[in-house]
Amino acid sequence: MRKEHDSLGIQSVPQTAYYGIHTVRARGNFPAVSSVNDRELIKNFLRVKLACARANQKAGRWDDERVPMAIAKACQDLLAHFEEYEDEFAIPAIQGGAGTSTNMNVNEVIANRAIELLDGQKGDYRLVNPNDDVNKSQSTNDTYPTAGHLTMIQLTDRLSLTLKKVIATLKQLAEKYQATLKMGRTQLEDAIPTTFGRSFHAYASLLERDFKRLKAARDQLLTVPLGGTAIGTSLTATHEYLENVIAELQNVTLLPVKGCEDLIDGVQNTDEYVQLSGAYKSLAVDLSKMCNDLRLLGSGPQNGLGELNLPQRQAGSSIMPGKVNPVIPEFVTQTAYQVIGHDATITMAAEAGQLELNAFEPVMFFDLFDDARLLNGALQTLNENCLMGITVNVERCRQMVESSAEAATALSPLLGYETVSHLVKKALKEQRPIRELVGDRLTTAELDQALAPTAFFVK
Repeated sequence: MRKEHDSLGIQSVPQTAYYGIHTVRARGNFPAVSSVNDRELIKNFLRVKLACARANQKAGRWDDERVPMAIAKACQDLLAHFEEYEDEFAIPAIQGGAGTSTNMNVNEVIANRAIELLDGQKGDYRLVNPNDDVNKSQSTNDTYPTAGHLTMIQLTDRLSLTLKKVIATLKQLAEKYQATLKMGRTQLEDAIPTTFGRSFHAYASLLERDFKRLKAARDQLLTVPLGGTAIGTSLTATHEYLENVIAELQNVTLLPVKGCEDLIDGVQNTDEYVQLSGAYKSLAVDLSKMCNDLRLLGSGPQNGLGELNLPQRQAGSSIMPGKVNPVIPEFVTQTAYQVIGHDATITMAAEAGQLELNAFEPVMFFDLFDDARLLNGALQTLNENCLMGITVNVERCRQMVESSAEAATALSPLLGYETVSHLVKKALKEQRPIRELVGDRLTTAELDQALAPTAFFVK
């Protein structure tokens, strides 16, 4: 063990550890009831630190040029061989201190790796200090949210790519079944005929709006508060550093990031997280609505609607032989509920950010990262294990349309609402097709034209 000290006293740290006293305290203070910090967040934190080191070097902040070079090399080494060092960053993701524990954990690991590169011993912070060197011109207030932004952009981009694949599959289904009639329903009651082509295309249109909402929320995150340091004042940073740090971050991440016009605002307010959470929630709600439709339309196989044939993925009962459940839509809907619940947490955490800093960014990041992965996984399995294998029970749909009294709605322009209403009630009571009840009110040709599939679609 080695001894390290901070303003509170002395702690023992394993001699082999790259982390230091702040990490030890964090692990003791915050029970691991949540997962540890997201590995992508840590990687992006390392990218932020690399950009900051380069900007400080350009600003001439060190007398010994070996120090910024060692810090930069340490960041690159930790990124290139992250799996080897991953356990060094294992502290709970949900933590007090607005992310200070995570920032100091990263600072300590970088410092000790840089010390090694300078042929020193871990813990000899005279060579490279976690605060004075690695954290130079920085604060948790600006580096932690910047790393969070980069991670949310990364995860949202992956989610958006998967969403595009689902939209493409829905459009293929719309093309395949563009002329396949089905009964439309409102309030779960028979309405008028439509086609599965139109139904699938409507789902695609819905998800295309979700795609746009994701992009809008994602693009807001390209504005980062890096350079704000403590509460957005830029205290301890130099003009030269501030002139270079965003450009260095652009070079490291290959993203068109930009700095906040108002750093005080950028550090204390988290409305962009609420916006992203809202986009995730909208997607979750829409996916759940669509999956509930799929379950209803595929219900049966004998005594349900039975209009869709969902792929059979696994046995559905431990007692009922041959039963198969719509497990993929059920999984997606449960995922949606989780995301919707997270939105409530993110909303309250954003609202609770008093005065110049929001202390609750850790739980917001934890839930937002989880949302992106949950939705991405839900979309992948929905596409590959359900949508791509869906077929329409065409004959079943035809029978339901032909036996539906509500198809008579198309006769209203010819016979009037009251007359058609009477015919519908009679058809339902006597269980007879509308065609048999029209009688001599219309010729066969007029009736055929009025009830033809094309009659239900006005261009």
